[in-house]
Amino acid sequence: MRKLFVTDCEGPISLNDNAFELASHFIPDGDRFFAAVSRYDDILAYEIKRPGYNAGDTLKLITPFLKAYNVTNDKIIEFSRENISLVPWARQLLQRVQGFMPSYIISTSYRQYIEALCNLINFPLENTYYTSLDIDSHELPEDEREKLFKFKDMIVESADFETMDRIFFKEIPQMRIGKLLEDVKTVGGEGKRLALKEILEKEKLPIKSALYIGDSITDVEPLRYTRGRGLAISFNGNHYAVKEADMIIIAENALPIGLIADLHSRFGRDYIIEFVKAYTMDPERALENFRISYDIFEEFMKTFKKFPKILIPDDNIEEIVEESLQMRKRIRGEAIGGLG
Repeated sequence: MRKLFVTDCEGPISLNDNAFELASHFIPDGDRFFAAVSRYDDILAYEIKRPGYNAGDTLKLITPFLKAYNVTNDKIIEFSRENISLVPWARQLLQRVQGFMPSYIISTSYRQYIEALCNLINFPLENTYYTSLDIDSHELPEDEREKLFKFKDMIVESADFETMDRIFFKEIPQMRIGKLLEDVKTVGGEGKRLALKEILEKEKLPIKSALYIGDSITDVEPLRYTRGRGLAISFNGNHYAVKEADMIIIAENALPIGLIADLHSRFGRDYIIEFVKAYTMDPERALENFRISYDIFEEFMKTFKKFPKILIPDDNIEEIVEESLQMRKRIRGEAIGGLG
């Protein structure tokens, strides 16, 4: 059976959180503003489960505020091009997997960032899914700009759920710039699951052929859809991703993804699960005894003095979550690593 490789972008491939970085760069106190809206997003998507709301809609909610601080399509493009930071070995990973199975990126990130990343790593844009944003096509009256400045300050200062609910679902929708919120369709949560289903239909493959890699709340739905049938992998994931995964990778670079992808391209789910169980007990022996491609084996032995964690979730899930979070924050920074 042909196999399929699908990954999230920010986390497994790049160290960025492009939307957070845009907000931090262009909006005063933008880091605190984005973190507050991200927490609000987590509550709506994961706790309240508001109908019609998707994890990752933070990228929709912040767009009027980007507009208020004079962010344009060109500014997003320029900033994205100049601020891409790749996970070590991610470029080699994508080059390799494209050689032996259909490969896709499903990202909540804006198209401007995904296009810049594809240009950098020579990945086909047509094999990506992303959030489309045309911020230039919407006008913002000056009185609304002033209102948005005040709303931003309120969010930064109080960050309480009721305030943000009123701003995002009552105040802004009544403004002219509210049309921007309507027009932005984020690819997160359920949107990512639907994208994965579309890829499977396009490639005429069953779900058991799929390997999906994610790291955050926006990946819960595709991980849950893949888990137990294909391979659902958390890579340096937060608690949302770790608890939905078949297996967890905790590593400083993307080479362990390459190892699992190599096995996935040639063997079934059961063989890979057995490898991971053996690897958890004795990594070097497992690498020698299972049918790892020689170049991957060599690269693994050369790269790691201490072997990275690749494991199956067990009763120690909270300890695994904490260890995954620590690595996530270490390689991506505290601010980005702490986001949902």
